[in-house]
Amino acid sequence: MTTLARETEQGSVRPNLAKTLFATCIGNALEWFDIAVYGFFASYIAQVFFPTTNPTVSLLLAFGSFGIAFLIRPLGAVVLGAYADKHGRKASLLLSINLMMLGGAMITFMPGYATLGLAAPLLILLARLIQGFSAGGEFGSSTAFLVEHFPERKTFIASWQFATQGASTLMASAFGLGLAHWLTPEQLLDWGWRVPFAFGLLIGPVGLWIRRHVHEPEAYVEIEKPRHPVKQLLGSQKRLLALAIGLMVVSTAINYMLNYVPTWATKSLGLPASSAYSATLLAGVILTVVTPIGGLLAERVGRERLLWTALGLLAFTLLPAFWLMSLNVTPLSLSLLVGWMALLKSIYFSTIPSVMADIFPVSTRASGMSISYNIAVTVFGGFAPFICTLLISATGSHFAPGFYLMVTVFLSVAALWHTQKQLR
Repeated sequence: MTTLARETEQGSVRPNLAKTLFATCIGNALEWFDIAVYGFFASYIAQVFFPTTNPTVSLLLAFGSFGIAFLIRPLGAVVLGAYADKHGRKASLLLSINLMMLGGAMITFMPGYATLGLAAPLLILLARLIQGFSAGGEFGSSTAFLVEHFPERKTFIASWQFATQGASTLMASAFGLGLAHWLTPEQLLDWGWRVPFAFGLLIGPVGLWIRRHVHEPEAYVEIEKPRHPVKQLLGSQKRLLALAIGLMVVSTAINYMLNYVPTWATKSLGLPASSAYSATLLAGVILTVVTPIGGLLAERVGRERLLWTALGLLAFTLLPAFWLMSLNVTPLSLSLLVGWMALLKSIYFSTIPSVMADIFPVSTRASGMSISYNIAVTVFGGFAPFICTLLISATGSHFAPGFYLMVTVFLSVAALWHTQKQLR
């Protein structure tokens, strides 16, 4: 391979594009919808399941349960990723969506602390752990499934993985904005926060039915199945894992910062909830629309050029954007900051799945992508709201999250530099 933009040979299998996209992306959409909803309604979940006399402690406990679920994602990545490499992408995709629905149902119907006592937060934690385990294998299996079915269009096709994340954020923001408008704070606390989780349950059966009617990609069917894909990864492919993790760092950090915006804007900046949800709604629109456009653009101008442009703009504009907002904290300035982060993230995001797929051979692709993706998400994404809350508390600055994001930018710059040399 001479450049990141090089395409693989066109496969002979021609499955239905729309059906394949829907089957793979529906689980990803469900995963990210539940994640976004949990982040958006964290202040209400904290009061229902983690009541304390100190609101900050209660919120930290809620975000702690949000983050700790990500600790199990690498385990899910190992188990479900290896399952996908040994037994098939389809089998892994069916298992992951069933587990995601189980966790979502537990959160939707779980009585609060006032009814169950200590059992309530423990069961919520269990639900988040089940969802985290499920999500651990979703990205690698579904992305491998897509790029192996459509190798000649892998950049554009794989970009839909992250476009669905934007669509999920969009739906979650719409729920947040609508419920904040139509319901009183008391109603939101009592039952309103459960509504979007119940909606998420409706997505699952549709995705499950569709996934039962897709076929394995020919590229996977033809290879000799590895007996121990994870052992192979941790043995001779450790460098590949490190590169893939590094590529994901900035993207996942920004994504979870966007999920943290409603809580940050209302608790730290003192803006109304409707303004916060409007900003995240804008982010969802940008991520949904721009990401597949970025995938198309990468096919024409090259993945390298697009990736370096996005990282360069993040490196030179992120801190000034936070500083400018600090001069005038308004709903408009919040929307401009969030919109700018979402735009650059979607450009960068659009090419990353196909690059990660190219890093690993077919025999360990699902495992490699799942493990690297989820380590990055666990370390730099899942605890981002928790870290940002601590940074604000420790520094006294409401704009401390900007410094955290800058660290992730430079980590991804280093990873892209070395990935470029690896793929040449």
